[in-house]
Amino acid sequence: MTVDTPKKSEQTMPQFKPDAPLDLLTAEDASAVLPELGALLKSCVEDGAGIGFMLPLSSAKAEQFWRSRLDDMADGGAYMIIARAESSIAAVVMLCLAPQDNGPHRAEVAKLMVHPDHRRKGIARKLMAAIDDLALSLGRWLLVLDTVTGDRAEHLYPTCGYQKVGVIPDYAYGSHGDLDATTVFYKDLRSS
Repeated sequence: MTVDTPKKSEQTMPQFKPDAPLDLLTAEDASAVLPELGALLKSCVEDGAGIGFMLPLSSAKAEQFWRSRLDDMADGGAYMIIARAESSIAAVVMLCLAPQDNGPHRAEVAKLMVHPDHRRKGIARKLMAAIDDLALSLGRWLLVLDTVTGDRAEHLYPTCGYQKVGVIPDYAYGSHGDLDATTVFYKDLRSS
């Protein structure tokens, strides 16, 4: 089966208009808010989030992570949605498209973060619904993600329609230096 996908140079930002206060950022938009994104990442890691970083996490390293995502965003390989609370960034999530020729239907949901001051307000669930809409607008109907086993997010994803695949023990070091297992999930948007 052959699937025609646009070349990177032909891609434009998808038609995506969720209710405010969510914003789909371009690479240029994200570049303008790197300090805010870095501060959000740092706050989440300091609060124990298992999102690929260990303590202590410097502001410079947190900002550099986001800076490293800009090329993928500019090329149409990754998308970022943020949630605002008043004038600051309260949460973020990314959709990273599978670059393989055999995966034009697939994407990874990555770096879902909600600032500790804004948790338990439905923001994460709203971002996950927006990611579903964005993925479908891009022709991506199979989503995958992983999270630290036992983390708050592990309980969120099934409520958003994700199916647990399994657990990988000792997958990565957590922010405090202990080995953590990771739980892998998927969602088929065709059946949602």
